[in-house]
Amino acid sequence: MIAPRDEMPLVQFEGGEALAFDPGWLTRRLVCAAEKAGYPQWWLAEHVSASVSNYLRYRYEGNVLTAPRLADAVASVLQVIGYAEVARHFEPGPPPAQISLLELAKKAGSGYELAFFELLSRSMAQLLAIRTAYFELRDLELCVKTLRTRKIWSSECRALRDDIVSFLRERLAAATHPVTFSVF
Repeated sequence: MIAPRDEMPLVQFEGGEALAFDPGWLTRRLVCAAEKAGYPQWWLAEHVSASVSNYLRYRYEGNVLTAPRLADAVASVLQVIGYAEVARHFEPGPPPAQISLLELAKKAGSGYELAFFELLSRSMAQLLAIRTAYFELRDLELCVKTLRTRKIWSSECRALRDDIVSFLRERLAAATHPVTFSVF
């Protein structure tokens, strides 16, 4: 595994999977940890993430960082600013699986909703087969506009958006393991 020196190091998770470091992912993990620690609207998550990101970019010597070492770096920052209880709840699990709904809509073609739902079903099945626990489904509004061939949001768009969200809920409710998702 090689990460370019001017870039962020790769983060190696349990099982050997190594992924590029994502500050947004770290911010979301910090928000979850803060909520567990009793801070439901913790405003420091982005600042802590930026601090850790700067450390990794400018001071970390290696190309690969293990998840436990990342957790130690985060805990160090949190302890310095007086939030050790947030550090106790921080879990550096792998970033969520992401599916671009817009890309699926483009593959299906404008106006071909059935093809879109088939592509979405296959994408989700692949991720569920490897027991992915958290999904992020991006570009919902652009996807709907593409499928409906609309430039401006309409009541037809709203109905299709609701159909897509219902479809996602049904598919993920049938999963054999706990799964959560975000759509945006």
